[in-house]
Amino acid sequence: MATVIHPSAIVDDGALLGAGCRVWHFVHISAGARIGKSCSFGQNVFVANDVTIGDNVKIQNNVSVYDAVTLEDDVFCGPSMVFTNVHNPRAAVARKREYRPTLVKRGATLGANCTIVCGTTVGRYAFVGAGAVVSRDVADFALVVGVPAKRIGWMSRRGERLTFVDGEATCPATGERYVLRDGVCNLFDEAAA
Repeated sequence: MATVIHPSAIVDDGALLGAGCRVWHFVHISAGARIGKSCSFGQNVFVANDVTIGDNVKIQNNVSVYDAVTLEDDVFCGPSMVFTNVHNPRAAVARKREYRPTLVKRGATLGANCTIVCGTTVGRYAFVGAGAVVSRDVADFALVVGVPAKRIGWMSRRGERLTFVDGEATCPATGERYVLRDGVCNLFDEAAA
């Protein structure tokens, strides 16, 4: 599948986009951005220079992906969610050398209007609820909501809420098995290895 770029979008010379990307209205992708295949960028998305985006990432309308952000494969960024890259910004103080890296691991979902404070890692297949403010790391498969974000449960790779009985759960959609040991959720096969 060919990459499609809307005529109103700006993709700076030097930006690398994989095959099959869709770049919609008023998107701006900066020269240093490195983007995998089959990604979608909704209306009014901005991608900075020092950004790495994996394959099959979906970034909904009105999201700015600032320098020092890495999105692994299959990440979903909901409408108007926010990344930061400076921990204590001041207009009169230059702090570009103080950017803190943010990592969003494979398969994570970042809900609409949530905020990811710089310097945090969002774990594999984690689910950040709409409007949450993530100010510390989020575990793999964790479901977090609120301000500040707190874990209220666990999610499967498919995005289904998991119910644990005696430390084990099954995804209701796929039948995949999960284990919960010492506050860490893993796929059954990974935990057994």
